[in-house]
Amino acid sequence: MITTAILLDAGKGTKLWPYAQVRSKGMVPICNKPVLRHLVEALKNIGVSDIIIVGGAHVAGVRNHFRNDENVRVIEDKNPKGPVFSLCLAKEYITGDFLALFGDTLVTEQDLRALAETQSLPAVLASPLHGRSNDCITCNVHGDRATGFVGHPRGGDDGHFCAGFAFKPEHFALLEANAGRFTVTQVGMMPPLEGFIEMSLNDYITDGGQVAAVVAKDHTVDIDKPWHILEAEYACKKRLCGALTQNMLAEGASIHPSAVIDGFVQLGEGSVIGRNVLIEGRVIVGKNSKIRNGATIRGDCVVGDDTTIENGCYLDDASVGSRCYIGHGAELGGVIWDKVYLYHYMEISGVVGDNVDFGAATVCGSLRFDDGVTRHRIKGRLEAGHEGQDACFIGDYCRTGVNAILMPGVKTGVYSIVGAGVVLREDLADNTLIYAEQTHVKKAWGPEMYGW
Repeated sequence: MITTAILLDAGKGTKLWPYAQVRSKGMVPICNKPVLRHLVEALKNIGVSDIIIVGGAHVAGVRNHFRNDENVRVIEDKNPKGPVFSLCLAKEYITGDFLALFGDTLVTEQDLRALAETQSLPAVLASPLHGRSNDCITCNVHGDRATGFVGHPRGGDDGHFCAGFAFKPEHFALLEANAGRFTVTQVGMMPPLEGFIEMSLNDYITDGGQVAAVVAKDHTVDIDKPWHILEAEYACKKRLCGALTQNMLAEGASIHPSAVIDGFVQLGEGSVIGRNVLIEGRVIVGKNSKIRNGATIRGDCVVGDDTTIENGCYLDDASVGSRCYIGHGAELGGVIWDKVYLYHYMEISGVVGDNVDFGAATVCGSLRFDDGVTRHRIKGRLEAGHEGQDACFIGDYCRTGVNAILMPGVKTGVYSIVGAGVVLREDLADNTLIYAEQTHVKKAWGPEMYGW
């Protein structure tokens, strides 16, 4: 059984804008827990006791998060040139067989166990694309073998992407010999100068070696673009909430007799469901949170610690962070992270970063008049046809003014403000304020205008 794992988290995350500006991709929270934390906990549960995380530009945040975890060692890649070279930086800490995982890929305990128990190494954990775009490195699987890896192939959705690997220490020689460019591409494709683990495995196959393939059974999510956060949230919530078969109340938690629970709830210490609350679904709540005064929650929902949800607000299949406030007729569908405030008659749909303050009556449009497809730009490339294509994506530390309207699919960068009355129709860059200017007309008016 493999007891060592290397988690790779040194990438810049440029395609995930605006969510990798103040954190690494591995620190993106899914159901109120960073992806790296999900992986570390799952690895510990299957017996992996030595975990090395290779971080990059935002390594300080990773070190801070795992500062009290004696099983986790965090090292830094100061000049990342691709996952394979980040992986090789951990060579000095490896004495036996090891797993290599991407810090931004949500993998379940069941699939990690299957990879760790593979007898034939090297091995790849191959995840079906689940209808996603194949703009990734795909793995060709034949039986229990990976027969090759192709960089961003055109067409088809029946391939797999690589969610993790298992190696022996002697495979470091293969990994270190990586050419630093992915050469197995279709004609006309343009690979970057970056070292990929899959290219080393292509070399291994070319040299006559065999790579075992473990096909993932659960929904694995590579969080590469903003809407993948929604995909990961839905998959994680489905697993967490699906495990609820009865109400579970920790010490000091309570449900008021007037509340209607059509489903199941799990309440952490000191959390309260108060008067006239309606819950139609399965809800998991952290510690010291309050849901009260006519709030309505439908679907699978996850709520963090020290959050208040009250006063006629409505949540639908939502994920809510810690220290948030939702009240006064606010509506939420999607994900908000920590310390987000939703006051006074607003509708928020999409993904919202940390510390966002919404002005009264802010609205995220979620349906086009033409019922058409919203096309997003990712690093200049137009993309469409994905989950959450009409959602709005709001970066950390943003604010909106009263009556701001965000049209379907727009994104706002970190440290930005959408002013009062603005109708935002295109993405707003980091560190930017946008506001509306009005032209006023003044005329004399009085009783004479009514014939007096």
